[in-house]
Order: sequence, then structure tokens, then C-alpha cells
Amino acid sequence: MKLYLDPGHGGSDNGASGNGLKEKAINLDIALKIRSILNNDYENVNVRMSRTDDSTVSLDERTNEANSWGADYFLSIHCNSFNGSAKGYEDYIHSSLSDSSKTANYQDTMHEAITKVNALSNRGKKKANFHVLRETTMPALLTENGFIDNEHDANLMEQASWRRKVAQGHVNGLEKAFGLKRKQDGETLYKVIAGSFQSRKNANKRVALLDSKGIDSFVSPTTISGKQWYRVQAGAFSKRSNAERQLNKVKNAGIADVYILTENPDDVGEDSSSYAILGKTFLSPEHMNQFVQDINEDALALGKYYSTFGAYYGIRGDIAFAQAMHETDYLRFTGIVQPDQNNFAGIGATGPDNPGASFDTPREGVLAHLQHLFAYASEDSLPDEYPLVDPRFDLVTRGSAKNWTDLNGKWAVPGDQYGQSILNLYEKMIDASIENLEKVLNAIKQ
Repeated sequence: MKLYLDPGHGGSDNGASGNGLKEKAINLDIALKIRSILNNDYENVNVRMSRTDDSTVSLDERTNEANSWGADYFLSIHCNSFNGSAKGYEDYIHSSLSDSSKTANYQDTMHEAITKVNALSNRGKKKANFHVLRETTMPALLTENGFIDNEHDANLMEQASWRRKVAQGHVNGLEKAFGLKRKQDGETLYKVIAGSFQSRKNANKRVALLDSKGIDSFVSPTTISGKQWYRVQAGAFSKRSNAERQLNKVKNAGIADVYILTENPDDVGEDSSSYAILGKTFLSPEHMNQFVQDINEDALALGKYYSTFGAYYGIRGDIAFAQAMHETDYLRFTGIVQPDQNNFAGIGATGPDNPGASFDTPREGVLAHLQHLFAYASEDSLPDEYPLVDPRFDLVTRGSAKNWTDLNGKWAVPGDQYGQSILNLYEKMIDASIENLEKVLNAIKQ
């Protein structure tokens, strides 16, 4: 299935705005999360996006690219605005289509799946003469995910957890509408790797080259023997024969260093340590702090605690730090947990009436976080140098989550993409640290 995913607006076009938010940023974040879920959890899905950053793309460019690529479905992500009083979710197909058309049937399925999870009032299924619905040659849907100028809807929009739920709702609809097949635990996958690089820039160049040849791919960071590599993945298949066909297609495009990586999630592979909770911390406290402060300049400097306690408990402190950024929206605390709780892991938080545990200091909050992870990742007794401050340590089934993705449905409910979201954020931290290092090296050369 070929999905053309269109985050509305971008670059010089902010779209709607309100309550300190810009539509273009909300649209992009939801769309990137949709792509991430599809790439990580589903087989034989190719996703192409009209933009993956804050760039300006015309309406004609969007529809022309989707048409020439031969997409099976065009999905445009938007937010709404009116007068501050309107609120809720609605979606659109083109006004010329009948209620019995294939596009309308897809709309029925998507609408039901999205409204199940988005916590917005339902404004219904609608039709309009929008460009992206009129000029596309494949079925197309435009979703309006709340009103950005309405305080209720905007409060949801600014929460990363809500944007993840909305993305998952879109994916749930796509799965049902197109019969997408989830990757099964223990199922062998054949990944077509069109090159591996130690430079992210070189990997991006390979992706651009493949794109020019009409082959979809993306960069997949991985750790091998303690070193960061960037693989360019051009598909993942459950059948070896399909992977071999894709391999030959990549070779015919002039890429010689392409190979098939056989991967079984139940096997201990060469890069399985990059997904384990227990392990060595690679990023320095300075890199951790710089990453979050580039996003939130008022953020606390917690890197030293995650490094120290991570080393003591044998936990990947840098990925635990990524989890904290995920839970707290980069220490902006836009959810139910408040800054004075020093609860960076959301321990015990279940809703507005129960915001979870509180800790006296940031240091104690990080210590509780690492102890909670230790309870999930290990069956050993807790080392006794530090006091037990995690109030829920004894409520955890010991050793029930060896890997970060094993936290799905345990740390966050339903949370079926929880671990993947943490690892995706960690990969961004790696990218940022490499970019900063390159800046330093260039400055030295000059």
C-alpha cells in the first residue's frame, strides 16, 4: 500500500494559529508520528510525505507528486479555526463524490477509528472542494483535528501524548480500510538495506538518490559494537522473494552496496542491545542537557543524574532521559504532572484526579525513575547504596520488560507504541549530538 501523507501548510504558510500554537507544527508532528507507527509496526506499507520539516510546499506540488508516484491513498492532516467557540473533529472528501463511493467508504472507516481516540467532539463527515481532494487521482481524505483557536482543543493539541493518540487513530483507520498487516512478534522480516553509513548526511544523500529513482526509503539509526550507524532501509518484507525483487530494483538503480538483513525479533541480533533497558549509557550529561535546552531553554539540567544513576543500576541512562523528555514534553510539563512534583517518569499518574507521585528534589525524582526501570528490567535485588524512593517498585512484575518496547501497555496504557516513541526520540538525541560535534570540528578547522 502506498500512502501519500500530507502535513498541511509549512514554511512561510503557518496555517491557523491560536493559544500560542501554529497549525503547521501540529500537522507535521501528527504526520511524522503516523509515518513512524506505520514504518515500525506494519508490513508492505510505503509512506511518502509532502514535507518532513518546516518547508514551503505548494498545493500543486503536493498533488502532482502524489499523482505521479501512483499513491493508493492521499491523507492530509490539518487543524481548524473559526471564532474561538467552535471545537471538535471533522473530516472531508471531495464534494463531487457519492456516499457510496470507495472514497466515502474509506472516510467512514477512518472517521470511526479517529473519533474513538481523539477526545474531541464529533462534528461529522463532510464534503468540500479543497484542492488536495479535487486534484488527486486517488481516494483522498482531509482531517481537521480540532480547533486551534479554541482553548479546550488547543490544550489537547499541545500535549505530545494527545498527538500520539490522534496519529494512532489515523493508523487504526488505515489498517482497517486497507487491510494492513501488522508485523508479528517472532516473525522473520527481510529488510532491504541500501547502504550503511557512519555519517547521517551521507545516509540522507542516499535516500535522496533513491527517491530520484522512484524508490522509497528512510534512515534507520542503529548501534553496532557501541558505534552509531545509519542504515538506509528500502523496505521490509515477510517473504524473502519480495525482498529479493526489491533488492534487484535497488541494484538496477545503480546502488551496489545493497543487501538483505534477516531479522527475527526473538533472536538476539547484532543490534539488540540498542533496544535493551539494561546496558551502557553512551551520551554524556552535556549532550543530554544540550538536547533538551535547545528545545526548552528553561529546562533543568538533569543529565548528570541520569548518567550517574544509569551507570549504578546498569540502565541505559540516556534512553531513560529520552523517556523523561517524552513523558514531560521536554520538561515543559504540559500534561497532568506538574513541575514541582519532580516526577519525570509520570510514576503513578493516571489522570487529572491522580497526578501521581511527588519527590522532594529533581535528583530524587530521577532516582525513582531509574529504580522503576530496574524493577521492570531485572529480577535482581535492588542495590542498596541509595534508598528506595520509587513508591511503586513492589507493584511491578519483576523482569517483565527487558526491552524498551516491552514497556508497551505497561508503563503507558494503552501505549502500544510507547517504547518505539522513546527510541525515536533517542535517535533524535543521537542526531543532535552528532550535529553539534560536527559544528565543533568545523570551528576547529577554521
